[in-house]
Amino acid sequence: MYLSPYSSRHRIHGCPYSSRCILYAVWEDSKLRIGFYQFFPVHLAVSQNRSKIAEAVENSNVDIIVFPELALSGYSFSSYEELVSCSETREGKTALLFQRIADTTETAIITGFAEYDTATGHIFNSALCVRPHKPRRIYRKSHLFDTEKKFFTSGDTGFFTFSYKKVSIGMLVCFDHMFPEAARTLALQGVSIICHPSNLVLEGYAQLTTRVRALENHVFWILANRTGHEGSTVFTGSSHIVDPHGDILIAADRESEGLFSVEIDPLLARDKAVTEQNNILTDRRCDLYRL
Repeated sequence: MYLSPYSSRHRIHGCPYSSRCILYAVWEDSKLRIGFYQFFPVHLAVSQNRSKIAEAVENSNVDIIVFPELALSGYSFSSYEELVSCSETREGKTALLFQRIADTTETAIITGFAEYDTATGHIFNSALCVRPHKPRRIYRKSHLFDTEKKFFTSGDTGFFTFSYKKVSIGMLVCFDHMFPEAARTLALQGVSIICHPSNLVLEGYAQLTTRVRALENHVFWILANRTGHEGSTVFTGSSHIVDPHGDILIAADRESEGLFSVEIDPLLARDKAVTEQNNILTDRRCDLYRL
């Protein structure tokens, strides 16, 4: 059971604090086990990284698992040709393999990869979601960070949600966390879980902002960062899962590799109350929000 002191529904009769106390039932069939897999991708070793991710999923026993940004290729590229050699289409080896694994394990897999678009020849820093027995979804990173602008094309998918086990899911990639409009757009579409593949290098930034974004939108947030370094680029690890109150449910340290998972009730993300008189979405003053 989950006790919320603020919501305006399901009041407890006889509670000495009945003007504030609300009880929510956490039904067994609404629970999901969600997780992230934090690891050190081998630079430019797509086949090796693909196999490691596949093995992790097959041994995971979770409903949703999120891997880091560019988890197949690594992050740093010395030339555009090097990036091209590590890129794949949305119907490439990775997507097809992960679809077979998802269908077998009943696990939704979300990972970052370098996506080659056959129609335009552009390469996007993308997140791929493979769901059991459902169409694959791809989000292209909207806000490119630093030297990514030299190699990748800015994303054109916009922000969207899709469902898995009747739960609304959205995807962002790494630096998107710095732009509150991105997470808010997903929240306004009814998202319950935001999946966030990342290669973070700014110490402590996303580990803070993702808690704030989860709190200000009352959603669950899965931050899947990588470990290690590539040349002078050092990654911060410290992946975590955050609940709709901004509290960390489970976290990795800076260097740990492996699967971290937790059971949640995604229905809790539907409660947007801050107090009995305030709602995080309906209290917005859109009439005043102007540049």
